[in-house]
Amino acid sequence: MEEHELDELIERALQEDELEHGDEVIRRVLQDGRLTRRQLLRRGATAGVGLTILSSPATALAGRTRFGANPPTRGKSIKFAELVSEAKKEGHLNVIALPRDWANYGEILNTFKKKYGLDLTEDNPNGSSSQENQALRSLKGQSRAPDVVDVSPTFAIQGATEGLYAVYKNRNFGTIPRAMKDGRGYWVGDYWGVVAFGANRNVVKNMPGSWADLLKPEYKGKVALNGDPRTSGSAIAGVFSASVANGGSLNDIGPGIDFFAKLKQAGNYIPVDATPATVASGQTPITIDWDYLQLAYGKEFAKSSLKWTVGVPKGGVYGSYYCQAINASAPNPFAARLWQEFLYSTQGQLLWLKGYSHPARFQDLVKKKLVPKTLINALPSPQAYAGVKFANPTQLNKAKAKIAAEWGPKVAGS
Repeated sequence: MEEHELDELIERALQEDELEHGDEVIRRVLQDGRLTRRQLLRRGATAGVGLTILSSPATALAGRTRFGANPPTRGKSIKFAELVSEAKKEGHLNVIALPRDWANYGEILNTFKKKYGLDLTEDNPNGSSSQENQALRSLKGQSRAPDVVDVSPTFAIQGATEGLYAVYKNRNFGTIPRAMKDGRGYWVGDYWGVVAFGANRNVVKNMPGSWADLLKPEYKGKVALNGDPRTSGSAIAGVFSASVANGGSLNDIGPGIDFFAKLKQAGNYIPVDATPATVASGQTPITIDWDYLQLAYGKEFAKSSLKWTVGVPKGGVYGSYYCQAINASAPNPFAARLWQEFLYSTQGQLLWLKGYSHPARFQDLVKKKLVPKTLINALPSPQAYAGVKFANPTQLNKAKAKIAAEWGPKVAGS
């Protein structure tokens, strides 16, 4: 390779700095032998550009050199045993925004770590989907960048459009409902739940069964959401559910906003973010949140004096799912793919179900008779989920815009 050709290749890599392009160019330059890794790093630093492949661990570099700019996009393109071997060479997985008390993530993380012997870094466990995508941008090329994310559909679509995610189709990709995945493989739905009511029966005598019940005088100062719908996906879901139950629809969240305005005017709604701590202290006697979180509270407080009851409201049954995606610039790309293989295996899916959420492969597992009756019996009756409604991305974006414009003056007083 001539000197001017070498410089052109390096310039391309510095300008592109993308796994699919820049890293492949750099690999060729290194193989050519005309420049050392240190010399390339110096040129990258001079240009002010972070080169992903050069800032990755040596084992990850070796893996990418062997398999190209990125590991294979489908599990069947590389033998599973080989994927495990490469992941163990990396020895690490970085996750973000996975609270251990959310959908049984504590047991999921511990099981994965024990099964494959990888170290885990758990960053910002209470972070939002927006913060997850931002971490992929701001930490690109760094060894501490998240390898994987678990985000809401709106942010999954945003991340795929922006090029933040890698394409990967795990071995069970075909068994996941079409509506819960990106057909190209940029993201895939992992688990879903519905909005439910939870009540501390030490404080609340009668369990509310419908949205209309929440307006009763006996619930004054007792009703809380999990967050502010202007920033919280859980809270948006609560407003959607209220809307569907009060004459609105997935295309019109307005009646839901108006319902909470009435709830506030009645003195029943309190602007306190519901958490396990507020539930335990009695600060939020009635919470509006995902069913799997509400049911987990019951398990958490089973040995205490707190009596916790959960119910899916009659009318307005609204559900949503979260999505798994792999960082396109993952510092541990094989471990990231192994994580997804684990989550969509029968073992991983049942661990989510154990956390009271419905895993993406739920119907497939039921069909194959792989779901223990004890896990099914721990959930509300299947009839409670009948008619569940899921908003599409367009409806979600429309709802978020309306909430941003109207929640402050109508409900929050700002």
